[in-house]
Amino acid sequence: MKVWIPTEEEIETMTKEGIKKFWSARKDSASVREGKTLDGIVDLLKEILIKNDITEEEIHIVKGAVTLPGYFRPTKQWDIVVVRELDNNQKQLIAAIELKSQIGSLGNNFNNRTEEAMGSSLDILTAYREGAFGLPKPWLGYLVLLEGSEESIKPRKVNSKHFEVFKEFKDDPSFAKRYEIFCEKLMREGLYDSCCLILADKYRTEEGIFTETTFSLSMDAFIRSLVGHLISFK
Repeated sequence: MKVWIPTEEEIETMTKEGIKKFWSARKDSASVREGKTLDGIVDLLKEILIKNDITEEEIHIVKGAVTLPGYFRPTKQWDIVVVRELDNNQKQLIAAIELKSQIGSLGNNFNNRTEEAMGSSLDILTAYREGAFGLPKPWLGYLVLLEGSEESIKPRKVNSKHFEVFKEFKDDPSFAKRYEIFCEKLMREGLYDSCCLILADKYRTEEGIFTETTFSLSMDAFIRSLVGHLISFK
């Protein structure tokens, strides 16, 4: 099989291009309304898949084609789904990826994003346990593109009247830090095979400048985890 893992420089260039497309799409009300702002990141991941022996026909990114059965609800739409037709007329789910962005309204949307991500994983993993997708286990990825600004990195007060919060939340972490903690816990608990947290610089949109908080949540680590699964699947 073909195996292609881009270099660190190639990943940085590809990610910058995806982020530039993201900021450009946000200026287009139609793209925002149709949920196309992260198409640049979708294109990046699609290129990775194709260069690692996944065919165009096996990659699904259009609404309807990305709908998968759930256990607690009938179906759930993902952003990228990779499905292979087997010789016995059955299908194998290779990977499912969820992409989210949060620009502005940080306080209002953080809890919604976290609850949705946890629920989606629980739903699909339980459906897998019940035999919905065959063997082996599909690779699950979760990527968050967060506004990189003073608002996202400044400390935020944590209030808990009746009980103490866990120690990692006691220093009033910023929303960027909260997302970092959240994504690391998603992987530690086995809810997702890999998570990626990108802080897209709000003040340098034309350049696609971004930062990453830790290597474990970097685009590099995300891609390497995905390619590793494709190799083991083969």
